[in-house]
Amino acid sequence: MRILSRTPSVHAPIVPQRLGCAAVIVPGLPTPFAEEVLDVVASIPAGSAVSYGDVARRVGSGGPRQVGTTLSRYGSGVPWWRVVRADGSPAPVLADEALRRLSGENVPLVADGRRVDLPRARPWADPAVSDPGDGLPT
Repeated sequence: MRILSRTPSVHAPIVPQRLGCAAVIVPGLPTPFAEEVLDVVASIPAGSAVSYGDVARRVGSGGPRQVGTTLSRYGSGVPWWRVVRADGSPAPVLADEALRRLSGENVPLVADGRRVDLPRARPWADPAVSDPGDGLPT
């Protein structure tokens, strides 16, 4: 069994994990996908922000909802506020806290001050990417 370096969230559910061919229930431990998500989010530098979809593309699997679920369960030890919706808005339940932290890190915001200017905030921007909602190399 792989020993995980992160302390699981106190809100972590029982998560099924696959070890070889047998499914095992491991209370509170992140799945390998969750570990990858947390590693990507931990690598986002201060002053930058990305979308949930950007993280999923960087990991190479899952999608925005799976990234959001992972952060809600295990993200307390990583800079969760640096991951926002595709339109630049933070998750509504933590929007005020996220915006306070983002502003404190001088992350570029749009004129209304309630959304991140993702094209300017992405640390992994690739000018060859034609999809403005993407921003990550493939």
